[in-house]
Amino acid sequence: MTDRLMKVNAYTTFDLIDATVTGQDFEDDSLAVLNATSPRKNPDEVKLQLELDNMTEEYLPAHMEEVHLTPEQARTLAADLEKHADKVESAQSE
Repeated sequence: MTDRLMKVNAYTTFDLIDATVTGQDFEDDSLAVLNATSPRKNPDEVKLQLELDNMTEEYLPAHMEEVHLTPEQARTLAADLEKHADKVESAQSE
């Protein structure tokens, strides 16, 4: 992914994952970067960042989505991810 808007390094949560971009008249699969982070100095939020590979994604210009979460919201999201991960693992082991 050249021309990334996100800084990707050894600390990035996921540097290449499967993603899908969906619009009213299109749907396209792509690679993406997904990262959870917080400011180094005076952390006051958790940021969840997503950037699709602009080399393969043809419908949108290079862009990044960023969600700002309170600690409580981040924990709620983490708990929901755990619940769904358990559900998928359980279904796969049957």
